[in-house]
Amino acid sequence: MPYVFTENGVAMLSSVLKSKQAIEVNIQIMRIFTKLREMLASNKEMMKKLDDLERKVSSYDQAITGLIHAIRELAKPEVKNKREIGFQG
Repeated sequence: MPYVFTENGVAMLSSVLKSKQAIEVNIQIMRIFTKLREMLASNKEMMKKLDDLERKVSSYDQAITGLIHAIRELAKPEVKNKREIGFQG
């Protein structure tokens, strides 16, 4: 047994039920379906934006990693062949 109606099922039910209360409940259910559709549509847009952002950030990650590597290379102390001062024996 199903626990919920589909939007089409609610629409068909409205043709069968004739009481004022049944009609009011039916209208509320149809409004909920409309809001759910709107929420899903906005969710899809948000997910697409998140995917786009993730793609941008991952390319930035590679660039930042390259910068950090270059900075570390520049920060390494240079080792020169220095002659020791003092008595060498």
